[in-house]
Amino acid sequence: MLEYVPARFKVIRHVRPKLACGRCDTIVQAAAPQRPIARGMAGPGLLAHVLVAKYCDHLPLYRQSAIYAREDVDLPRSTLAGWVGESAALLQPLVEAIRRHVLAGATLHADDTPVPVLEPGRGLHQDGTTLDVRAR
Repeated sequence: MLEYVPARFKVIRHVRPKLACGRCDTIVQAAAPQRPIARGMAGPGLLAHVLVAKYCDHLPLYRQSAIYAREDVDLPRSTLAGWVGESAALLQPLVEAIRRHVLAGATLHADDTPVPVLEPGRGLHQDGTTLDVRAR
């Protein structure tokens, strides 16, 4: 039997108690754990999920936002777009390493097949042709 368990959101709370010295009135607190995006609320797993859904599954950010809203998680498209941009900056060293590896070869093969992309809400391809829903 094959079953599907939907993804869940989990809040991870880090408790950092403050300790005070009674003699010298010094207060100390443990450093906060490092985050992928400074002062951001997204963990690495959520960032990876957003990027895979966008670039591998071709799921636009406005649709991801609607999916998360069904789980009572308010993540506006602007927030997701910011995370994608910050993640791109984080992944830049990896991009450069792959670029060096690819360009080190004698031959580079590429696929330039055009892929039609729909404009949200208008039913138009980027080249201006309309989507024929009767053909489905």
